[in-house]
Amino acid sequence: MSTAEIPAAARRTLCRLVLTGTGGLRVDGQLPDTACVLVANHASHADTAALLAALPARRRPAVAAAADYWFGRPGRTVACRLAGGFPVRRNGGGGADLAAAGELLAAGRDVIVYPEGTRSRDGSIGEFHSGAARLAESTGAPLVPIGIAGTNELLPVHGSLHRSRITVRIGSPACDLSAARADLARLSVAPRGHRRPDRDPGVRRLLAAFAGSLVGLLFVIAWAMGEAVVLPVVPEFTLGILAVAAPRRAVRLTLAAVAGSLAGGALMYTLAAHGITPPAPLTTPRMHAIASTQVATEGAAALHHQALSGIPYKVYGLAAGRHEVGLGGFLWASAQARGVRILVVGLLFGALGAVLRRRRRWYPAYLVAFLLIFTASLSSIVASWD
Repeated sequence: MSTAEIPAAARRTLCRLVLTGTGGLRVDGQLPDTACVLVANHASHADTAALLAALPARRRPAVAAAADYWFGRPGRTVACRLAGGFPVRRNGGGGADLAAAGELLAAGRDVIVYPEGTRSRDGSIGEFHSGAARLAESTGAPLVPIGIAGTNELLPVHGSLHRSRITVRIGSPACDLSAARADLARLSVAPRGHRRPDRDPGVRRLLAAFAGSLVGLLFVIAWAMGEAVVLPVVPEFTLGILAVAAPRRAVRLTLAAVAGSLAGGALMYTLAAHGITPPAPLTTPRMHAIASTQVATEGAAALHHQALSGIPYKVYGLAAGRHEVGLGGFLWASAQARGVRILVVGLLFGALGAVLRRRRRWYPAYLVAFLLIFTASLSSIVASWD
């Protein structure tokens, strides 16, 4: 991912997370390989969020936004800019504003245009302004219709937010604006089953979307790394939540947790070797005494006691750094003990998620049970070492 794609990826992840939690998102169709002028129906302010969530981040979509509304107040201007919007005047000069968007297309970015110019109040497709067609013709970019269904129920004009499933359907390139409007009228109709009651709980879909995002992956790495230094809760905790919610991501999440844990172990060892002792919540003096004795006697091989002992990894990292057993040996022993345990547990959680895939409605009950069992187990372990 290039630096220029990072804001688009962040927008896409955020929009997907929000829409997953408010009813779900379905995307049908695929864009041409080249940058396109995308014309979409407009019934809600949620349309832009739906498109940003549906389109690939590498396309870095830019959105034509009404200058008088979105750029009339500082707060709206900031929000629109963060969403990738650029101003287009609705009362004279809009054609020139859109023509300037040719530079965006030349840079490989898609340009989203709502050719109706305003939101539809009844869901019907209004008359199209010609700016999008002229932009496509002048640049040679494909004119692609995209139909959006469900946003008018999610966030009606002058209404409040409601739960609704969103469907985004990408059509084929149209030869002219008239053909694009005809295709859009068809694509914007909700497909069969669109409003079918969803038995997949919103919390599972929200967590699954998070697990599949770059932010989720970095979160798992950061958590595992932090637990090896100071955090009191093991990385398997995050896997028990995310890998079960998104079993197809279990392997990736598990490997991320292993990498983060070993990186955190290296950091903890280095800090301890230099006389720095980070805070160690939920550890006891007995834990530190036993780990120190084992490391002093067995060297890095003492890490093999850690996986099943109940003594946190950071306690062994602290002892190993103080006794200077050697960073290479410490990491190798950590990979065999700590890394293997995380790998096995993460894959087991992924397998459990696969088993529960047809029973997704049970996920909230599983989550509550998991949190209760984990909390009770952690309390029991700490008490046994006190």
